[in-house]
Amino acid sequence: MIRLAIQKSGRLSEDSLNLIRECGISFINSSLKLKTEATNFPLEILFLRDDDIPGYVADGVADIGIVGENVLVETANQDLVVEKLGFSKCRLSIAVPKSVAYESIHDLENKNLATSYPRLLQAYLDEHGVKAHIHTISGSVEIAPSIGLADAICDIVSSGSTLISNGLREVERVFKSEAVLIAGPTLSAEKKQLLDQLLFRIQSVKRAQKVKYILLNAPNHAINTIKALLPGMKSPSILPLADEGWSSVHSVVNEDDFWEIIQKLREAGAQGILVVPIEKMIL
Repeated sequence: MIRLAIQKSGRLSEDSLNLIRECGISFINSSLKLKTEATNFPLEILFLRDDDIPGYVADGVADIGIVGENVLVETANQDLVVEKLGFSKCRLSIAVPKSVAYESIHDLENKNLATSYPRLLQAYLDEHGVKAHIHTISGSVEIAPSIGLADAICDIVSSGSTLISNGLREVERVFKSEAVLIAGPTLSAEKKQLLDQLLFRIQSVKRAQKVKYILLNAPNHAINTIKALLPGMKSPSILPLADEGWSSVHSVVNEDDFWEIIQKLREAGAQGILVVPIEKMIL
């Protein structure tokens, strides 16, 4: 059995649980429970405060964890990272009241800044040669300027709507973050094997999210041109159709290149193009 720690609530928790489900692992989840056990994989899930997860994993209370990269760096545990997961992306940003003029980071010289991430903020200020007074607070950081506690804040931003609703505007991006999978430094051989199995499933899910499976019909005289547009994993699959002179072509296309390739396929003579999502992609 391997023990996984995830955030007990919020978007990161939801995204983490969705990933586990997409890996084919079943479990019963309840907001009233602080742990649950998978029914078809030797996995126990602990629901913890995000700030506590790096410490629990480093100390061996949990074997592995899913946590925001910002929390990991703030707690100086970045050496625990096994895999970046690509979801729950956000940024740590400095924001000031909308009414305050702001030209550059040097406008914060000798100012008071409120944050829950003093390590990351101090590193950013040091990088730019700015000396400021950092006040470490937990929760409700956005309210600090309006109650006179700070001149500016440094906090996690996703959409920016919370800043706007509190009369703030984003002026500096300190750190980009996403969810990461972490593992303890002293896993047993058995738990390392379970981690490898879980990681294999996670990577298969991640690959599938970046590609599309396409099927199309093409005149045989255009096959070579179409093949050059569709490298796929190795090469496209080509099957003859009942209509003479035509073939069916199957391949995988990267999401980033999808629309550009589709346009070129149409120009090359491809017809009846079907696009199918991929659930898992195993190399």
